[in-house]
Amino acid sequence: MTELAAVKAALKTQAVETPSWAYANSGTRFKVFAQAGVPRNPREKLDDAAKVHEFTGVAPTVALHIPWDKVDDYTALAQYAQERGVTLGAINSNTFQDDDYRLGSICHPDPGVRRKAVDHLLECIDIMDATGSRDLKLWFADGTNYPGQDDIRERQDRLAEGLAEVYGRLGDGQRMLLEYKLFEPAFYSTDVPDWGTAYAHCLRLGEKAQVVVDTGHHAPGTNIEFIVATLLRERKLGGFDFNSRFYADDDLMVGAADPFQLFRIMYEVVRGGGLGPGVAFMLDQCHNIEAKIPAIIRSVMNVQEATAKALLVDRDALVAAQRSGDVLEANAVLMDAYNTDVRPLLAEVRQEVGLDPDPIAAYRRSGWAEKIAVERVGGQQAGWGA
Repeated sequence: MTELAAVKAALKTQAVETPSWAYANSGTRFKVFAQAGVPRNPREKLDDAAKVHEFTGVAPTVALHIPWDKVDDYTALAQYAQERGVTLGAINSNTFQDDDYRLGSICHPDPGVRRKAVDHLLECIDIMDATGSRDLKLWFADGTNYPGQDDIRERQDRLAEGLAEVYGRLGDGQRMLLEYKLFEPAFYSTDVPDWGTAYAHCLRLGEKAQVVVDTGHHAPGTNIEFIVATLLRERKLGGFDFNSRFYADDDLMVGAADPFQLFRIMYEVVRGGGLGPGVAFMLDQCHNIEAKIPAIIRSVMNVQEATAKALLVDRDALVAAQRSGDVLEANAVLMDAYNTDVRPLLAEVRQEVGLDPDPIAAYRRSGWAEKIAVERVGGQQAGWGA
């Protein structure tokens, strides 16, 4: 197989999971902006996700968020997804929107609240059993706002105890993916604030526990690709939540703020053998002012472009420059790949698998946006729960 053929083959097997909540109304803490045609229920979210997969060819799974996507029959929902050409992916828990969680959930000082939070996580595994989902994705808003508010070490003990119970409930082929976030909504101490804390808990739990890297959850200037390389080396990178940030957890389209950073991350993924099914490539975005479906398509395309550029890095030339200590040449090899216009290559890849070379244009011609704007009138629009 030629080098170009190998790049194309890798691009054809790439898969990006889209989040159900990205198809719903979302906003800032000040305002949620409603849009015409937004889904009114989980099935309509799956309809929209199926359109993204139809035009990109690489978005075959959809992550659910509980209770935002709660239904009476999850087996039926999984069947509905399959009929639309997609499958259900990660099950995301929600322990941050109940009044009982004001002082935390799984780390709360009240054992009754902790029990409620753990029971919700166990319920999410029950849902995984019904949907056939592999991954339980956990993010905790737990933390404190003031020094002395709670015992920092005890909160870590509570976290470990709760995670251990949930981990013990995982079935064969199921995983726990632990996410971290620097701050917000807790501003003094966050109980899972960084990759090291998440890694420490996952390491203690066992092989089924892995870390999720959300690209918007780091301090300014953090070298995210170093984190990715390290977790891959330790076999503890479970997946990504891809988005972009300018200041904090902005949840913008992936690659919008710093496409070079996305390229650097994807290079370490390629370098570390992370393009296989073991690492979940998920989007985690809130499209507040832009049209939902085109924005998601654009994000998928941005991931594809960064991946294509990473695959084009001349590894032999790079290794030679690194081992000889030629700093400028090593950097030039990376920059040559990054500066390559890979859009014609991706257009060829899409045409070879029977897709339109321009997914955005194909979506606009499909009339789906106009169709759902007319048909989805009445009823309660789905929202992200704010």
